Amino acid sequence: MIEIPFTKLHGAENDFLLSWSENLPDLDFPEIACRICARTTGIGADGWMLVWKTDDGLRTRLFNSDGSEAEISGNGTRCAAAFALLHNCASAPEVAITTGAGRKTLRLISQIGHKFLFEMDMGLPRQEEMHARLYLAGREFDATILNVGNPQCAIFVTALPDDWRGAAAEAEGHARFPHRTNVSFVRVIDRHTIEAVFFERGAGETRSSGTGSTGAAVAAILRGEADSPVAVRTPAGTLALRWDGSVYLTGPAELVGEGRFFLDH
Repeated sequence: MIEIPFTKLHGAENDFLLSWSENLPDLDFPEIACRICARTTGIGADGWMLVWKTDDGLRTRLFNSDGSEAEISGNGTRCAAAFALLHNCASAPEVAITTGAGRKTLRLISQIGHKFLFEMDMGLPRQEEMHARLYLAGREFDATILNVGNPQCAIFVTALPDDWRGAAAEAEGHARFPHRTNVSFVRVIDRHTIEAVFFERGAGETRSSGTGSTGAAVAAILRGEADSPVAVRTPAGTLALRWDGSVYLTGPAELVGEGRFFLDH
C-alpha cells in the first residue's frame, strides 16, 4: 500500500488536494487523480495538484478529477500559494508559481488564521472569436471564445437557462474545441457586475472558477458590455477582476485539512 500525503484547500469552494512532489514515488498521476478526487471513494476534490519547490518559487502540475491535465487553475493556484505559506516554503507578500500556463505572481492581501486573500496576475488574455454561434441543447447561443492560460467559452445570456448544465456539457466537447474547453454562462448585471456559473473541462460543474471568472469578465469587457473593475458573482461568492495593463483576479484560499490517502494497488 502506498500512502499519499495531501493538504486540502478550497478557493471560493473550488476544492483541491495538494501534495509535495518530493513525497511521491513515480506513479500514474492521472489514475491517482481520478481515485483521490472521487467524492465517495476518495478524499474528494475538483483536482489534484503536485507542487515542487524551486530556486525561484514553486512549480505546479494540475490534474482534473477525471485524470486529464490542466494548464492552470486560478483558484487552484491561489490554493498553492496558501499551501506554500502554511508550510513555510514561501514568504509574503509575493509568491511566484510556475504553472502549465507560465509563471504567475500572487500578492497576499490578508491572512486571518487559515483563510487567505490573494490578488493574482492572470496575464493577458487572447481573444479567439468575439461572437461565436453555438448550437447547444437544441438552440443557438452567443459565445465569446478566448484563452486566459486555458481555453474559455463564455456564453452570454439574459437569463440562466434551466438546462444550462446539459448545454455546457455539449459545449465542453463541441467540435469547435478539439481539446475541449471550460464553459461559463454569463449574465451582465451592470457595467461593473456580472453573474456566472461554470462547467469546467475535466471536472464538470464547479461552485466557482478563477480562470472561468477571468474569461467571463474579460469577455464582457471585450464585448463592450462591462468596464474594469468587474465583480464576478458566482454561486460561491464574488471574485474581483481588474484589467490594468495585465489582468488581476482577487479571491480567497482556505485550508480545509490534511491527511494521507491510502492507494491500494
